[in-house]
Amino acid sequence: MNICVYGASSNELDTSFVTAVEALGHRMAQRGHNLIFGAGGRGMMGAAARGVHAEGGRIIGVVPRFFNVDGILFEHCDEMIRTDTMRERKQIMEDRSDAFVMAPGGVGTFDEFFEILTLRQLGRHTKPLAILNVNGYYDTLLAFLREGVEKRFMKAGTLELFAVFTDVDEMLDYLETTKPTLQDLTELKNITK
Repeated sequence: MNICVYGASSNELDTSFVTAVEALGHRMAQRGHNLIFGAGGRGMMGAAARGVHAEGGRIIGVVPRFFNVDGILFEHCDEMIRTDTMRERKQIMEDRSDAFVMAPGGVGTFDEFFEILTLRQLGRHTKPLAILNVNGYYDTLLAFLREGVEKRFMKAGTLELFAVFTDVDEMLDYLETTKPTLQDLTELKNITK
């Protein structure tokens, strides 16, 4: 399975985040999965790649050409795909992946995850999505999403399009066993007849 991992590129993170995402990379490779990611060598991206690389797993990096700066990219990618734009990058990552994980991250990570979640809600794909909630990092975001449901900005079914985990193996079990299904789009998109 090709698993896309979205995550921060910052090197200024608490080591507990780095350790958790590196462990994700180790377990992905040990369980026979490939990594598709934004090709970064730092932060959560670098941690996932180092974990996969340490176990001999396959790594596919997708990066815009304007990120071609010394020290930014993970140098042990088995395949490096260079794009002209961020939009093209996200499309390739979507197309080449069988499942998606949002590790701790910032605005870029949110953008990537919420685009893939929106596409799932719109029925454009049926691939599983998971959030790796290290140290409760996403607790506030999840509360915000629940508030969106409570205030009727979105349907409760939207929250069923992804799952949240603190344990890497439980998350990988979920990604491996979730069967692709299309949701009732009418219900999820607030469409009325």
